[in-house]
Amino acid sequence: MKNPDELRRENEVLRDRLSRLSAAVLRVSASLDLNTVLQEVVESARALTGARYGAITTIDARGQAREFVSSGVTSEEHRQLAEWPDGPRLFEHLRDLPAPLRLRDARAYVRSLGFSSDLIMTTSMQGTPMRHRGTHVGNFFLGDKEGGEEFTGEDEEVLMLFAAQAATAIANARTYRDEQRARADLEALIDTSPVGVVVLDARSGTVVSINQEARRIVDGLRMPGRSPEELLEVVTCQRADGHEVSLAEFPLAQQLSSAKTVRAEDIEISVPDGRRVNALINATPTRSADGEVEPVVVTMQDLAPLEDLERMRAEFLSMVSHELRAPLAAIKGSAATALGASRRRGRGRGAPVLSNHRGARQTRWTG
Repeated sequence: MKNPDELRRENEVLRDRLSRLSAAVLRVSASLDLNTVLQEVVESARALTGARYGAITTIDARGQAREFVSSGVTSEEHRQLAEWPDGPRLFEHLRDLPAPLRLRDARAYVRSLGFSSDLIMTTSMQGTPMRHRGTHVGNFFLGDKEGGEEFTGEDEEVLMLFAAQAATAIANARTYRDEQRARADLEALIDTSPVGVVVLDARSGTVVSINQEARRIVDGLRMPGRSPEELLEVVTCQRADGHEVSLAEFPLAQQLSSAKTVRAEDIEISVPDGRRVNALINATPTRSADGEVEPVVVTMQDLAPLEDLERMRAEFLSMVSHELRAPLAAIKGSAATALGASRRRGRGRGAPVLSNHRGARQTRWTG
């Protein structure tokens, strides 16, 4: 049975360990940058287990190594490990381990696998695969415990705890990166679209986003030094049926709260000084689960180019009609003259003339 002093010392060690563990967890959670998080994970685990070295290697969906974060080694040693010829094959072996591994002699273990141990800097080592919801995202290694001791079961628990945190950080970082890429691709597609796109917040009536084409369409209406968004305070929209809506009298938020779907409607947008543009408008409100209108997506197509095209088409047809009128008249006249002359020559040369008399078909010759 332990005496009170021994129990007190053990309790103090345990409290100190828990305090350092809590502080380490808070430090790890304080950053959203993946490399910063992984570096903090390695250094915190080293400090709590007394390891001299630590390393994390992440893998992608194909099982290939991606990031390599180390602690306790120099930049030159890090480079040598990253470029070690046997490194990829040894990593593949360690990557596929189903459970944590604790080694008393890491060099002997590596040699037993048929690899060179020249760059193995540790004697004792522990490592574990990192998984997030069943997906393998990397491996975590600690080496050379202080005083030449072997890693213990408590050290393995610390390793597993930080491995779980690192795996979550890796998965979250990749999800965030994929979402950002998808968002950037969508924004680029919308911004370069030949159709104007405006997203409006139905609650406040403010513009959430507006692409380049929409800005170009309304650019001729805005006052110098004022943004396109400020036009919403003064514009009047006249619909195809003649109904006008003045946003100065009826705030946009009020209009959007009961927004209805609009499909391919010719709407004239004007400002008080008389400037106006015609646009083909589509409006699609999106609704929440309780039926309230949230964002409203408006697409607009400038009708001026179509009107110019129609005008050019009409002018072209008018020009062609005018240019062909004189040649066609001459051709018609020449054809009539030729046909008349042909008839006269035919009669003078005894051309046969067919006539009907009392229902009988007769042929007589003239000349």
